[in-house]
Amino acid sequence: MSLKWKGVMPAVTTKFTNDDVLDLQMFETNIKAQLDAGVHGIVLGGTLGEASTLLDEEKSILTQETVKIVNGKVPVLMNVAEQSTKGAIAAAKKAEDDGAKGLMMLPPMRYKAGDRETVEYFKAVANNTSLPIMVYNNPVDYKIEVTLDMFDELLKCDNIEAVKESTRDISNVTRIKNRFGDRLKIMTGVDTLALESLLMGADGWIAGLVCAFPRETVAIYELQKAGRIQEALAIYRWFLPLLELDINPKLVQNIKLAEVATGIGTENVRAPRLPLFGEERTKVLAIIAKGMRTRPTLPEYKNLQELV
Repeated sequence: MSLKWKGVMPAVTTKFTNDDVLDLQMFETNIKAQLDAGVHGIVLGGTLGEASTLLDEEKSILTQETVKIVNGKVPVLMNVAEQSTKGAIAAAKKAEDDGAKGLMMLPPMRYKAGDRETVEYFKAVANNTSLPIMVYNNPVDYKIEVTLDMFDELLKCDNIEAVKESTRDISNVTRIKNRFGDRLKIMTGVDTLALESLLMGADGWIAGLVCAFPRETVAIYELQKAGRIQEALAIYRWFLPLLELDINPKLVQNIKLAEVATGIGTENVRAPRLPLFGEERTKVLAIIAKGMRTRPTLPEYKNLQELV
């Protein structure tokens, strides 16, 4: 396996200036905070990255800049969320040319593809790239489910290696393990089910609130991995009200406000998104403020695997 599907991989936000261009300075600040916390990879251009509003050239700039910032410390993945198979193949090729080491792939956008169409879409991209692929399975938000029977066919492609498991069905982790063993790595994709999924055998966590709270997120992963479940659980219980900001249509605005609170982001979003206002903003700020007031003191969580 060319990419280690494990640990915490932030689905990072895209930073914009007040003039709606890429804010690469703040973007670098955030990426360095993620690296300092000990993340295991960086995922670009997902929902949190406002991919649907990014120009192709902006995606390319983000990939190239991130590759420079991480300097080989962790793999950089680019999300592929396209309307056509042709477009998805081109996006995968561009990501590879720009230095990405892996792909996160959604089913076709806008058109609700059938099972056979979805399988052929993923296979066509897999057969036209050397990059390892993580299938993003999120039927709640994207209305297409990649079933275990579909994965039977997809796994004939050697470079389809992982799933971002976002079905919200915690027992699906066990189903996948029972059926595919280690052939299909599982990265949990729902912040509010993250610890539960890891304890059931998920290999890692594609995280959202990590964008604002990288150390707390990585600590939960590392502590549970080392068998220090109660310590992980205590942090997770503190974290849950903040994690719930991720399972909301305004997750981008919510998490960017949290990034402001921790000093590693701004709340600038790209239209049609607009910053939160009124009662909605007040409620989110109150959740963030409480989280900041009660932010836990973390144990030393790095290198735990070497100590057990």
